[in-house]
Amino acid sequence: MDAEDFAQIRDAVRQLVREVVVPREEEIDLDDRIPEELRGAAADMGLFGYALPEEYGGLGVDMREDVELAFEFGYTTPAFRSLFGTNNGIAGQVIARFGSEEQRKAYLPRLAAGELIGSFALTEAEAGSDPAGLRTSARRDGDGWVVNGAKRYITNAPLADLFVVFARTDPAEKGGRGISSFVVDAKAPGVSLGAKDKKMGQSGAWTSEVFFDDVHVPADALVGEEGRGYAKALTVLSRGRLHIAALCVGMAQRVLDESVAYAATAKQGGAPIGRFQLVQALIADMHAELLAGRAMVREVAARYDSGEDTSIGPSSAKLWCSEMVGRATDRAVQVHGGLGYLRTTPVERFYRDARLYRLYEGTSEVQRVIVGGGLLRAAGMPRG
Repeated sequence: MDAEDFAQIRDAVRQLVREVVVPREEEIDLDDRIPEELRGAAADMGLFGYALPEEYGGLGVDMREDVELAFEFGYTTPAFRSLFGTNNGIAGQVIARFGSEEQRKAYLPRLAAGELIGSFALTEAEAGSDPAGLRTSARRDGDGWVVNGAKRYITNAPLADLFVVFARTDPAEKGGRGISSFVVDAKAPGVSLGAKDKKMGQSGAWTSEVFFDDVHVPADALVGEEGRGYAKALTVLSRGRLHIAALCVGMAQRVLDESVAYAATAKQGGAPIGRFQLVQALIADMHAELLAGRAMVREVAARYDSGEDTSIGPSSAKLWCSEMVGRATDRAVQVHGGLGYLRTTPVERFYRDARLYRLYEGTSEVQRVIVGGGLLRAAGMPRG
């Protein structure tokens, strides 16, 4: 995208986030929902398809542009970005990258317009980071498939119009082999949902279990090559991890801003608490780690776009930034003192929201395994 055009888009997103969404954060948290007018504003701005290809109605941003937008999305409640995140990310990218031309034409324009919400159905009770435990199955039935199984912690499931479902099509294969991906209509007979999950934070971002009970899907619901679905999942998860890292940077910027503003004005003993050197130290540590995270994300995004590193770098960025924002929100609560423990204070809400970033789309421990194992294999260590 032309740099000037992208700058206008980024500035418009920043204005929407800071002038329209931020004032309604407490309402979103208390009501556990995104107001319809905010969904409409996001759709009007093209946010449901900013990362989808231009030829199918999206904005077609590259990874460097993606993370710049994510810095802005991260500045407010994660629920706002979550509303359109799966369309642009892990659900929409599977179709955009691996779907047939017919599938792309059928789904991507409507996803980009916000007419459809897509959801990524991979995680199960015994299969989160390790695909060996995946139990959802798809067996051939005439010229179609029958899907059975259950998925857990599925983002946007209560809102979804379609699911990108990962199911084992070859029970003889182990691990990630023999897993295929399918586009399944959320209204198909046999698809049902559990109750919305009650979570520690990220209110307004809905997740739930999804159940597939003898769900018949046509042959053309298969996305890409049979048995290669897990490889597709890893590809889109890698992009998603870098996006999450950028969201963490945005949240860290927000809690830093809140902390600086509070420390500069709140008084103890007749003087602003910012005069105290230990308060300054908390703020300085937040700022230094934030700068490191932002620079890291930008560097990794450039290497991702060039094809130089599409795996280890995103995992390192997700690891560092998700841990960093946890420290930032903790320090922000500390700067605010007792006020930081009250539900009416933004940093309290971000403290709860940030905790999820170290868990989803691969825990910090999984990122360490990806990074350490990848570097060692590159040095010649055999897989064991």
